[in-house]
Amino acid sequence: MATGWAGDNAVQDQIDATIKDAIKRARSKVPSGPGLKHCEECDAKIPQARRKAVPGVRLCVSCQDVRDKAQGAVSGYNRRGSKDSQLR
Repeated sequence: MATGWAGDNAVQDQIDATIKDAIKRARSKVPSGPGLKHCEECDAKIPQARRKAVPGVRLCVSCQDVRDKAQGAVSGYNRRGSKDSQLR
């Protein structure tokens, strides 16, 4: 079925691109390298179990929780634009 300027698989292509972007963003946040024995923010000792569970860990649980809350939920990128822009 013809959809104007968009190809037949345009919606699926947008979904695929959004998923690929989310995966790339998540992988870039994964810690790497040797983990620290003390938190780089508060200098608290990082337990061996945490260092083993999270390779490359840099923060204690408390500081990581504060950082996660500060970053908030990722809003994502709306590739399709708003309905207003589609109706004009």
